[in-house]
Amino acid sequence: MSRKHPISAFRSPRSQQGFSLLEIIIVLVLIGGILVLVGSRVMGGADSGKVKLAQSQLQTLAGKIETFQLDTGRYPQQLSDLVTPPGNVSGWLGPYAKESELQDPWKNPIEYRIPGETQRFDLISLGADGKAGGDSVNADIRNE
Repeated sequence: MSRKHPISAFRSPRSQQGFSLLEIIIVLVLIGGILVLVGSRVMGGADSGKVKLAQSQLQTLAGKIETFQLDTGRYPQQLSDLVTPPGNVSGWLGPYAKESELQDPWKNPIEYRIPGETQRFDLISLGADGKAGGDSVNADIRNE
């Protein structure tokens, strides 16, 4: 009865085969494709979240403008009037906003137009691209 030595149960390094270069490249391409797909979904979700944040931010800022108007009897001439008191205005009880609140989630300045197109004033975020118009996350966002 011949017994094999335990070490002889392993193959010699010469008889083992590894992956070919082509197989490694295919696996890397597949992994890369999966990472791109996951990354685009995560990044797309971040932009979608910023759109909702911008909508909420514009509504909050509109409320602060209304509070300014109640205190002073007039609307601010520019958004910076919410941060620092404008000259010749009585009843200013601010600051009503922080300087950082005057920028949208993409760090672009929020546009303030008085009078507005359909209301007393308009607040507008130009979206992710910071340009007028656009669609999806690049679309302009307005207070309602």
